[in-house]
Amino acid sequence: MRSRDLIGYGGSWPNLTWPIGAKLAVSVVVNFEKGAEQQVLDGDPVNERIGEVISVVPEVRPDPGQAQTFAYSRRAWRMANALCRFRVPATLFSCGRAAERTAPVLRMLVEDGHETACHGWLWHAHAKDDSAEAILQTTGERPRYLFCRGAESPWTWGLLTERGYLYTCNGFDDDLPYRDRSGLIVVPYGLDANDTKIFCPNGFVRAADMIDHVTDALDVLEAEAARGLPRVLNVGFHLRISGRSGRFKAFEQVLAELDRERDRLWLARRIDIAQAFDAASPG
Repeated sequence: MRSRDLIGYGGSWPNLTWPIGAKLAVSVVVNFEKGAEQQVLDGDPVNERIGEVISVVPEVRPDPGQAQTFAYSRRAWRMANALCRFRVPATLFSCGRAAERTAPVLRMLVEDGHETACHGWLWHAHAKDDSAEAILQTTGERPRYLFCRGAESPWTWGLLTERGYLYTCNGFDDDLPYRDRSGLIVVPYGLDANDTKIFCPNGFVRAADMIDHVTDALDVLEAEAARGLPRVLNVGFHLRISGRSGRFKAFEQVLAELDRERDRLWLARRIDIAQAFDAASPG
């Protein structure tokens, strides 16, 4: 079993400066899961339960309403247009079945310069390796890292290293990448500046709540960066959540704020962050 690291950098941060001379990097993640959630309509044994409302349909019966909630974002191009308008590079956490079923959308985003990452075959607790092949066939690019829904197994990092992955994102324990004993780079992700909290009790209620949270995070991390401490801020969105008109303002205004501060921030895909860390801190 993998031992827990409760110390991390121990308050002694590496002397690391990101490209463009910035101390603070920002990673925008867009989760690409539509069509990969479990649906009895698709032959899965049960339906996904997390959505706009608590479904009253028994989990083993077809649930068209829940399926339509996930499908909505296929018709909402707001987020893709906003990424292009504000010139913010994003990393796409893509499930394999979503890549296969909505290939034109994912292909368009990759052609715009965004990175695709492996997010399992289904939006499910455990990832399957065939998702990487589906993404390769859809985009022409093999993903270089994995993000599992839920927890990784004790063997995940070693298996990823064997299969040529550069980094993983299933780390929630730091504001800076680090290297596992296997040599795999961990680019930590964050679940606080994430629009899934709109679906969580005591989470975000309005778009303004998420905007304020991201702004506060930027204030704290920029102050630390000004003292010479390298940092990474992760901001996560979902097409089916922030693509909705009543919440799109969160996505748009966060991108606008990042665009205004791009002279002080390094706006980067996660693969770029991993490679920059690898170059600065070779294993």
